[in-house]
Amino acid sequence: MLQQNYVLRYERFAVRKHLTESTVLFISIIKWVFLATIAGAIVGGATALFLKILGWATGIGQQSPYTFLLLPAALFLSALSIKYLAPDAEGHGTEKVIEAIHKRSGKIGLMVVPVKLLATIITLAIGGSVGKEGPCAQIGAGLTSFFSDILRFDDHDRKKLVICGISAGFAAVFGTPIAGSFFGVEVLFVGAILYEVLLPSFIAGITAYQVSSAFGVTYFHGPVNIIPVFSELFLLKVMVAGLFFGICSIILIEMLRAGDRISERIHIWKPFKGLLGGVLLVGLAYIFSTKYLGLGLPTIEAAFRGEPTDWYAFLVKPLFTAITLSFGGSGGIVTPIFFVGATAGLVFAYVFSLNAGTFAAIGLTSVLAGAANTPIAASIMAVEMFGPAIAPYATVACVISFLITGHRSVYPSQILSISKSPSLQVELGQELANIQSLYLPRKKSLMSLILHFVDTVERLVSKIQGTTSSSDHSKDDSTKVDRKN
Repeated sequence: MLQQNYVLRYERFAVRKHLTESTVLFISIIKWVFLATIAGAIVGGATALFLKILGWATGIGQQSPYTFLLLPAALFLSALSIKYLAPDAEGHGTEKVIEAIHKRSGKIGLMVVPVKLLATIITLAIGGSVGKEGPCAQIGAGLTSFFSDILRFDDHDRKKLVICGISAGFAAVFGTPIAGSFFGVEVLFVGAILYEVLLPSFIAGITAYQVSSAFGVTYFHGPVNIIPVFSELFLLKVMVAGLFFGICSIILIEMLRAGDRISERIHIWKPFKGLLGGVLLVGLAYIFSTKYLGLGLPTIEAAFRGEPTDWYAFLVKPLFTAITLSFGGSGGIVTPIFFVGATAGLVFAYVFSLNAGTFAAIGLTSVLAGAANTPIAASIMAVEMFGPAIAPYATVACVISFLITGHRSVYPSQILSISKSPSLQVELGQELANIQSLYLPRKKSLMSLILHFVDTVERLVSKIQGTTSSSDHSKDDSTKVDRKN
């Protein structure tokens, strides 16, 4: 009898626990579906407003071919407004949002939203070489952070809602709701995804895309029609392309770092740095071309059509972008990444006699995967922008580019969760800006075998040289003896 009572109590406890767990999860799902929908609608509407104003301002700026001569004044005004109104609006916005999530639980001042919008419009309308996704991500994060304060969310919930703001902004600006949703949860950590934010992130991204589309925002989606039939040789070429695009990502990242270092060494008032940067951009535009100013969308679209461009385009665009961002300009970084990737893919295709449009598309997504450490989001973006036929090739190139870029990023506030190679010793859990990788020899690894082989060859050569020198000495001694005799 006593045993039966224990069994009944246990069964009641198990049923109660099961019901409680299911109820809590159900309420949590309903809660975040509701919140993510509201966040997506707010961010989608704000992004549509920003893009409409940007298009209007850019249209006015393009009426004269000499508008870019006002770049010194534009960067001066941009730096001035950021310095005295919202310092967190400096640079490319996504990086500031990542930093806020990791260090301040997503706390972002509301003033960042209008200042970022104003500074980016001033920079882009006159010809600054930046993108438009960073401001949208920062505007989305700022609005969702303010919304969290109104509802008095704790740090955990605020962080989740701000991540939804990133996803919604990215999805709405490029018209890629699935890739945008993944970008928000993948860009925070290198090698880790926040699965608990996947559902609200997806809902926010899809909602923002639908809202911005309803407001008349249009997007570029160009399916790649010429894709060769699968073969081992073509896959090998795609893998080589992935290595090349990884190197392009490294060049872009290092040029941005160099721009920041040079700017930090110039100890003058920040708005004056804007004047200096504007003068440099005007001079570079006369040396190269004005096509490296602004978003560069005509060049990107021409690359998809296979139209030739300067072979050095993927090297020059990072220079323009580094000067713009480091000397007072405001904007994003992803559109310049697209420019670099598309033009690099064009060059690769012409060198190896491949289809230019196909490799321009692969290059666009692969350089994004390497520079931002987001291979999954970039692979999905390839499908959403260029069609499913390119998916397997773009994915291979994206992963290789991600690996070859190493432990560096255009977003130095990303937290490292994995080492990209077991032969590299790195401190996990640190920002990429503080990461220093050290080669760690492993037994039976390919690299250790290569190094062992090289060391053996060097020792063998040294012995041969030593033997030769000894024989030469003995010959000299014998010659001396013969002469004496």
